[in-house]
Amino acid sequence: MRLVVDLNRCQSYGQCVYAAPTVFRFHGEESLEYDYAPDGGVRREVERAAAACPVQAITLGAAGEVLTPGGTR
Repeated sequence: MRLVVDLNRCQSYGQCVYAAPTVFRFHGEESLEYDYAPDGGVRREVERAAAACPVQAITLGAAGEVLTPGGTR
């Protein structure tokens, strides 16, 4: 699985951190960090995190797939 977060779009609401805490985390108060290639075992959590993002800043794809923020491939 491949993961991209558009950090320009992200507003630090933190819904992704609650949905998938092993993949997303805050560094400091507002700086989001994430695992761009999480293990497939957390796919369901990551899908929930993407769906929960109020600004749709999270894009998911297959491993090896080239993704750009905003969902274009």
